[in-house]
Amino acid sequence: MDDRLLKRAMLSRRPAPAAVSGPHACFSRYRAAKASVVRSRRMRQSSSSASSRRLERRRPMAPPNVSSPTRSPSSPIVMLRVGPQQRLFAAHESILSASPIFAAQCSSQLPSPPPPSHPHITTPSKRIDLPDENAEVLSCVLEYLYKGDYTPRLQHNPTTGAWTLANDTLPTSCTMVPSVASATANLSTCAVIWHHAADGPVLRDTAVYCAALAYKLPSLARLALRKQGLQMGIPCRTILSSARFAYAHTPETESRLRAHYLALTIRCRGTFKRSGTMQVEMEKGGRLFFDLFVAMCNHMVSLQDSTGGTLRGLQ
Repeated sequence: MDDRLLKRAMLSRRPAPAAVSGPHACFSRYRAAKASVVRSRRMRQSSSSASSRRLERRRPMAPPNVSSPTRSPSSPIVMLRVGPQQRLFAAHESILSASPIFAAQCSSQLPSPPPPSHPHITTPSKRIDLPDENAEVLSCVLEYLYKGDYTPRLQHNPTTGAWTLANDTLPTSCTMVPSVASATANLSTCAVIWHHAADGPVLRDTAVYCAALAYKLPSLARLALRKQGLQMGIPCRTILSSARFAYAHTPETESRLRAHYLALTIRCRGTFKRSGTMQVEMEKGGRLFFDLFVAMCNHMVSLQDSTGGTLRGLQ
């Protein structure tokens, strides 16, 4: 019994293990501290990434921003009253501002506040009256301002380098009288419209060209002129009425559209000299036929120079 008590007393008197001193002690101490710091950082990063993923799941995806500063959909709405029937069109003011004419008319008007009874309703506060304009023509102008082209769209074949018109369906806004529709059955859809200013059929591209000049949209004028050159199977009556319309709605200094009709008449002179409509129009006279006479003389001189002899006749 005494031996057991003696052993316990000796064990209790045994000194505690000495602490490690020297570089090993520093290494072990700092290593443990660094490991704990790394673990705490990883835990914070994982918790933050998990919370961000939860926020992304709850947050709905925003639609892509397709609007530009010049074509903002939040722009005020402008009401346009067109033609004798005062057909109504609506367009954004930022879109119409591409035309200096429309921009000046919009800037001269002050926006009116909404009615007190319905303050949340935004009604068109600016109006533009176009009593002499054609509704189909203005529809083409607005379509060009929004989309950069109007129906039927212009297509380019990179293989042949040729321009063609897309085979689009007839727009619902295009209206033609039955006589005009039957006479222009071989033309592309809605190529001819009935214009109240001409009181007859007019090529729509011609009217769009004149409107582009009036609204100071030169790129639209070039597009309309190119599309007009792609039309085929146009009756003589439509060509002559469109030529008179072009002369009546273009300045005297304009040469592109007028020259187009003069060249077309000379190129198809075999058809026009047998046309009774041509005879009636020539008896009416006008600047158109004087320019046609001058262009015909220049054409005869060029033919004589190219043949190198006396020109006997012009077929």
